[in-house]
Amino acid sequence: MRTIRYPIGPGDGGKTVERFLRGDQGFSGRMVITLKKLPRGLLLNGAHVRTIDPLAPGDVLEVNLPEETKRMPLCDTPVPVLYEDEDLIVYNKPAGMPCHQSGGHIYGTLSSVYAAHCARAGAVTPFRALNRLDKDTTGAVVAAKNQFAAGKLWKKVEKRYFALVQGRMPFPQGFIDLPLLRQRPLELRRVVDPEGQDARTEFHLLGEGDGVSFLGLVLHTGRTHQIRVHLSHLGRPLVGDTFYDGPEEPLLGRQALHCGTAAFPHPITGERVQVTAPLPEDLLAAMARHGLEWREEMLAFSPAPDPDTLPRLLRRDQ
Repeated sequence: MRTIRYPIGPGDGGKTVERFLRGDQGFSGRMVITLKKLPRGLLLNGAHVRTIDPLAPGDVLEVNLPEETKRMPLCDTPVPVLYEDEDLIVYNKPAGMPCHQSGGHIYGTLSSVYAAHCARAGAVTPFRALNRLDKDTTGAVVAAKNQFAAGKLWKKVEKRYFALVQGRMPFPQGFIDLPLLRQRPLELRRVVDPEGQDARTEFHLLGEGDGVSFLGLVLHTGRTHQIRVHLSHLGRPLVGDTFYDGPEEPLLGRQALHCGTAAFPHPITGERVQVTAPLPEDLLAAMARHGLEWREEMLAFSPAPDPDTLPRLLRRDQ
């Protein structure tokens, strides 16, 4: 059971338990209702407390999150853990591993790796990924260990991607704002279509090699295959991404896409956490084959403070 204790300071005196939890700590109304129904869900100075009861300076409010029982298949494949505490875990996902179970992938998923990790600690916790990567995209995947952390960080994980694409970019940085639509019902492939969902991608040129460009990318929306479709539509498909018309790469065998950093405010402390996922060997080898060398300072590329100031390769009305 995850226990969170909140010392009550002078600024919180007089607030009700519900106001403190929902207004200051980010608990949802649904979670507060769940907690107040549990015998030890909410304790004030060690005793049961109602959500309408007031707090006083010097009090200690204890929140005991509910136990969970959802079980998943286990997988003992080793996956590097980049960060872990009581509320979060960040993996460096390898290529060829889906994040979640599906009809074609029941075992060998990252969720099963996490289930095995929890089982070794004597726990059962659902896999709550806060960002998802395609099966063959590598890099940082952030998962919450409890419902509170998941809700607190929903849509608050900042990611920076790195990609090797075919050809030269027309600008050193730019913004792609093109809607995406599933090409056919029930099919995975996406296309640019004016009837699709908003999709916005920011790119920064980090290096040029033999017929390729190395990009840093920031997603301003999170559509399926967004980076892959946007760059393919511009005639700059990802190296190895044959699904979206990219050139084959003998040293890669997949799309050259990696989530290199993930950053987020910690759900309890609010402090910023930034995690770096080292580039995999196959991507480094592909870069070297095209005359490119990875440099650690590439991780620090700066997204534009105002994306509207960036050149737009294609506008929505073009």
